[in-house]
Amino acid sequence: MIRKILLLTLLLITITSFSQEDNFKIPNYKTIEKEIKDKKSPFYYPKLMERFVSNDTLLTTDDYQHLYLGYVFQPKYNAFWKSPDELKLREFYSKQKLEPQDYDEIIKLANHSLSDFPFDLRQLNFLTYVYHLKGDDKSSDMTSLKFHNIMNAIFSTGDGKKCETGFHVILVEHEYVLLNVFEIESKSQSLVGNCDYLSFEKGKYNVDGIFFNIEKMLENESKSLK
Repeated sequence: MIRKILLLTLLLITITSFSQEDNFKIPNYKTIEKEIKDKKSPFYYPKLMERFVSNDTLLTTDDYQHLYLGYVFQPKYNAFWKSPDELKLREFYSKQKLEPQDYDEIIKLANHSLSDFPFDLRQLNFLTYVYHLKGDDKSSDMTSLKFHNIMNAIFSTGDGKKCETGFHVILVEHEYVLLNVFEIESKSQSLVGNCDYLSFEKGKYNVDGIFFNIEKMLENESKSLK
C-alpha cells in the first residue's frame, strides 16, 4: 500500500525536481535566521507559519524554504523527533488494504502528528492518499500541495551530488521519504563531514549515491547532549 501512496506523488515531484537542475541556492542560515526573526520581513516566521497552517496557496518556494529550514531556529525543533502516534499509524501503514472505517482514525492521528511537527512528510503523504480514498478531494489536493512544496524547498537547496551541494534536511526520515518517492533503495549510510551519504547499488541508478546536508541536525544533537 505504501508503494501506491508514494506513486501518487512521483510524477509531479520528478517533473519539478528535474526542472530545478543546476538552479538551486545553497542556504545561508545566518540570513534565514535574521529574516525569520525580523517582524518587518515577509519571511517573519510566525506570519509564515500562520499562512502555512491556514492553507495559503500563494506561498512560494522561497517561503517554504524559510518555513522548513527556519524551523531549526524554533524552540520545538528536535532532530530526533518521532510522531507521538507512530505505533498506531504503523498499524495502518502495514495493512494491505485500508477499510472505510479506518479513514477518520488515520486522519485524526496524522493531523495530530502534524500539529506537533508541521513538516511530517510521511503523514502529509499518507493524508493525501486517505483523503482521496474518502472522496475529500479538496483536502487531498491541499495536503498534496504542502507535501510537494516542502519537497521542492528541499530540492531547491542543492543537487545532492557532493556534500557541498547536498540537499538540506532537518530530519533523517526526510532523506528516506525522498528516496521512496523515486523508488530508490539505499545500500548504506555514512557520515561525510556535515552530510549523510546514502550509497546505492553500483550501476543500478544514474548516480552512485546522494548527499544530504544535516549540519543543523548535528548542531541540535550537540546541544541536546550538553
